[in-house]
Amino acid sequence: MNSIFSVQNLVVRRGGATVLDISQLNVESGRVLALIGPNGAGKSTLLLTMAGLLKPSQGNIYYQGMPVETNTGRTSMRRNMSVVFQEPLLLNTSVYKNIALGLKFRHFRDDEITRNVAEALEYFGISSLAKRAARTLSGGEAKRVSLARAFALKPQMILMDEAFNSLDPPTRETLIDDLRHILGETKITAVLALHDREETLRLAQDVAVMVEGKIVQSGTTAQIFNQPDSEFVANFVGTETILEGTVRSSNGGLVEVSVAGKIIEAVGNFKPGQNVYCCVRPENVTVSPAKPDKISARNVFEAKIQKIIRQAFFYKMILDCGFPLVAYVTVSSCDDLGLCEGSFINASFKATAVHLMKRDK
Repeated sequence: MNSIFSVQNLVVRRGGATVLDISQLNVESGRVLALIGPNGAGKSTLLLTMAGLLKPSQGNIYYQGMPVETNTGRTSMRRNMSVVFQEPLLLNTSVYKNIALGLKFRHFRDDEITRNVAEALEYFGISSLAKRAARTLSGGEAKRVSLARAFALKPQMILMDEAFNSLDPPTRETLIDDLRHILGETKITAVLALHDREETLRLAQDVAVMVEGKIVQSGTTAQIFNQPDSEFVANFVGTETILEGTVRSSNGGLVEVSVAGKIIEAVGNFKPGQNVYCCVRPENVTVSPAKPDKISARNVFEAKIQKIIRQAFFYKMILDCGFPLVAYVTVSSCDDLGLCEGSFINASFKATAVHLMKRDK
């Protein structure tokens, strides 16, 4: 892969305290990188530093292989980068003039400004708002104008800080879909600070997980969500079931793990006697009223439904299999099967659905 932006040994201090300590981060050209982590993890600080708006205490930043500390590198980065903040920060003028502002600052020709603004308005479905005063816009409309202003510059790279905050669900859903389409069509490299797992899954190809100013794991979205390196990352990306176990046997890449007196089969290279965590994502668990006659899953357990919790368009089921297990079940499936708290079912999941992590104790 080709890195368009990278940082090495980056440290940012505020008031004598270290708020950012990033040993290395690479942003691949044409891809979308999501920065995720709890509040206060340093996502916004990292974005501001990447944008050149916050000076690091030490470390190196490279844009297209050139250090941004040099005048040439800094100029190149600023000409080819756009930033979208949490708040739209629109001027008290028309939508058209707000979008054209950055183009004028960068001395685009009048015909280029007209064309770029028109394209950006069309991209975000706000052509009809061109003559509207910014102060009359709704929150969702203002956010679209802010994004259109950034994309009108046709940057090589765009940084976005919590772009979907404080939007109502329908507006948020539509904007995420539009942004995903636009990023896919333009191939603009993007770094997004996000706090929502669903947003991350829908928008990003790569993910960096941050906590206390450090990146604790980075990789493709699939790697982060399906193969977390630690209990913290597993919890944060929505691995609802994390079980303590000990490897009983290992043969040809198939591992048997003893968990609360039960045996869970998984794929891995652990040795007998090793302590591990068994991680199972809830969407990989299948439930049925009776034990299926034919099933490819190696792990099948009788379970009692302890709790059913409505989650938007599905149910979250907390099961007791002799060990706790969480499953997601569609509303229609739950209703059709007549599942209720206290009833007994069969829960199954494949050996490949179990991610094993080393456990120290």
